[in-house]
Amino acid sequence: MTGGATMTATLPPLGTAARRRRISGVVFRDLAALRRSPVRMFEIIFWPMVELTVWGFVTVFLQSQRVPFIATFLLGAVLLWQVLQKASNEISIAFLEDIWSRNLLNVQVSPLSNVEYVIGLIVFSFSKVLFAVAFMSVMALALYGFGITSMGAGMVPFMALLLVMGWSLGLVGICAVLRFGENAQVIAWSLVFVVQPLSGIFYPVETLPAPLRVVAEFLPATHVFTGMRTVLNGGAVPWQSLAWAALLDAVYLAGALALFAWALRHARTRGRLSRFGE
Repeated sequence: MTGGATMTATLPPLGTAARRRRISGVVFRDLAALRRSPVRMFEIIFWPMVELTVWGFVTVFLQSQRVPFIATFLLGAVLLWQVLQKASNEISIAFLEDIWSRNLLNVQVSPLSNVEYVIGLIVFSFSKVLFAVAFMSVMALALYGFGITSMGAGMVPFMALLLVMGWSLGLVGICAVLRFGENAQVIAWSLVFVVQPLSGIFYPVETLPAPLRVVAEFLPATHVFTGMRTVLNGGAVPWQSLAWAALLDAVYLAGALALFAWALRHARTRGRLSRFGE
């Protein structure tokens, strides 16, 4: 396919002005589409607001029942869960919008490389996650008196680890669409919810059956949410556990990128990219 040949042409080294322009082009293209759609802008804050409001009222109830520590854990879990969920969903949505607008084939025949395209999607999704988390943090502080800074020094690595895991899940969802077609969109939307019950977000992983606890140990999110509860309970940041989570993140991201490259190559070989443009 001609588009495939164009994409594999020699490109300037990473960090050059030409490559930065191409990555910025992906970001500004998505930003322009977002600016022209009030519904999309509303969606960035609507679902986080709904979740925070619902769980916030649950927190108020639990506090009235004299279980303040559980209430604090729930608010912290909701905030960090949104980081993981939106990191995964936003990168998937950015890709799906190329399909919905019949623009994917145009992107693929441009000088844009796979790496530049993925980086552009990640940068744009990162900005949306930051906006949503900032909005939720203000709400949590104003309505429930919960400050995200109460997580202390662990806040930055907690969020960073969840972002990388979310991006990995989002890329796997994109691969499913490339491999199986638009009918696989449900995987891109729901994959992050598969790991939700295994990550101990709203309860300790000790609650899970023994076989599932073994699986949970290999999910970076498990160590993040366990560390969050430790910190909010007055303990130290479990850096050793977070280091294990970082290693898992690196493996999963590398695997997701390799899978994306394979899925895209497979889609080109089978002529699937042109079908997305029909």
